[in-house]
Amino acid sequence: MTLVAVIGSGQATPTEEAWAEEVGRRLAEAGAILLCGGRGGVMAAACRGARAVGGLTVGILPGTDPAEANRWVVVPLATGLGEARNAVIACAAQAVIAIGGEWGTLSEIALARKMGRPVVGLGTWQLARGREPAEDILRASSPAEAVELALHVLPRSPRGG
Repeated sequence: MTLVAVIGSGQATPTEEAWAEEVGRRLAEAGAILLCGGRGGVMAAACRGARAVGGLTVGILPGTDPAEANRWVVVPLATGLGEARNAVIACAAQAVIAIGGEWGTLSEIALARKMGRPVVGLGTWQLARGREPAEDILRASSPAEAVELALHVLPRSPRGG
């Protein structure tokens, strides 16, 4: 079982939504389970892409109502954790694909890296330590490359990869 999180802004641009939809579709075609925050923007677009080809989508929701999930989430997990649910997403995923994003996305990137999860970025944050670029995010230039990189760097474990 391969679990890949797709993270990004709940208020995505049309380009980010198109990228997310293609990423979701490609992940599902590869047999991966898509994890996300379960709401709008990048999350909804990724779920829409995955569901279009029969993929399984899991939404880790901040509130207590499963009905908060976008309509393409198959398994809505209402955590009641608010933004702390970002840690659940980062921990549950074997790899993370970040598309665009705001502060919440940055927190998920940081948590994923802290937990040793690989992060692939597509038009997302660029990190630096001092004036030196940090090598913590693998850069992709297309949705296809993002999925390829994420699946290639999956940690080898009993769960999959």
